[in-house]
Amino acid sequence: MQFDARAAKLLQPGQHFTISDCQGLRLEVSTKGRTWTYRYKSPVDQRMRQVKIGSWPEMSPARAEVEWESLRDARSAGRDPAVERRASRLEEKAATVLARTAAAKRFTVRKLWQIYFEGHIEKNRKPKGIDETRRTIEKVLNEHPDFADLDPAKVSRAIAFDLLQAYTATPVQAARIRMELGAAWEYGHDAGRLDSEVPNWWRQIMKGKLRSKGRVREGERIGTGKRVLSPAEIGLLIPWLPNFSRLVEDVVTLYMWTCTRGSEILEMEASEITREKDGLWWTIPKAKTKNSWRDGATDLRVPLVGRAAAIVQRRVQTAENGYLFPSAGSSGHVEQKTVSAMVWMRQPYATTRPGYQRSRLPVSHWSVHDLRRTGRTQLAAIGCDADIAEAVVGHMPRGIEGVYNLHRYDRERRHWLTKLSEHYESLATIEKGQL
Repeated sequence: MQFDARAAKLLQPGQHFTISDCQGLRLEVSTKGRTWTYRYKSPVDQRMRQVKIGSWPEMSPARAEVEWESLRDARSAGRDPAVERRASRLEEKAATVLARTAAAKRFTVRKLWQIYFEGHIEKNRKPKGIDETRRTIEKVLNEHPDFADLDPAKVSRAIAFDLLQAYTATPVQAARIRMELGAAWEYGHDAGRLDSEVPNWWRQIMKGKLRSKGRVREGERIGTGKRVLSPAEIGLLIPWLPNFSRLVEDVVTLYMWTCTRGSEILEMEASEITREKDGLWWTIPKAKTKNSWRDGATDLRVPLVGRAAAIVQRRVQTAENGYLFPSAGSSGHVEQKTVSAMVWMRQPYATTRPGYQRSRLPVSHWSVHDLRRTGRTQLAAIGCDADIAEAVVGHMPRGIEGVYNLHRYDRERRHWLTKLSEHYESLATIEKGQL
């Protein structure tokens, strides 16, 4: 083949040149590139047709000549290459559609997950839990497509083990995956989508072996021990709280003075605050509590005393969209992770934004949730009975006691949270006096 590469480069869009010793072979130029084509008269209906061979310079002239010879021989044999290619594409498209239709009819792990997610999780969990569960499991299915497309009945013990093994570096995540997939298989059995003989390996493998190794702090693993502030640390922390922003100071104080959960505090609304004969009350709707899924759960009544009462009364006056802790620029509330991040920024070892000057906490290595545990511990320390202390933190009694003991402990809650408030104030006064 005689081919002039220099002339080919000079061609402009809309131009072409033919290869004299390869009848019908052309190099055509468009705005998208330069293409080898075979132009011929169909032996079937005598119409002029054209078939793309390839792109230049990706396809060399020699390779284009070989492809041209094959197409020319097909035409000489009475076949129409363009018609044959079109028919081939239609067959491939039809095969793809059939394959997708067959896959859509197959019951896969992904489909089992979808019916469990839509039939149970979306109906029984809070938005935050729904989003977290969706993110966790869909990440697994996307990372392991062969597993996701597998028939659930064909998931063997080895397959289940290997999947969890891939996540053992993060045992908490692996345990969550094991729990959710086990629940999905149970749901499939209950819904009649899985035969009763199909084993639920997720309930059997790695049982009790996926345990947290604890957090890593300052490059060292600190284990899984639960942090509780000592009385001396409490006394140091309370006078220091005004160094936080007003938002963080208020949230941290409410953690300490109410012993409630962070999500409950940040979702507090003005409509939940009432003044009754014995003082100010905050009634947390059952749907907002961690016990919302339990049949015997009720709204959680929290007496507001001392600093907690002062904070709530002040914030009720300026509540936006009903929330006492509104989020700037939205109709929602401040997220718990925002407060946690702000507390972490003040820890002596925090390295985020090194150029940002801020005062550092006098008590280190704690998170806001540790304050709830600290409150429960201090209730025990000042003599509060376990049943009352558990009621204060919003824990429901279990077993037979939970069935027969329906006392709500309102009077006792107010009494002991008042005692706790006085205890905290005395600790702060003692430490302040020693400074």
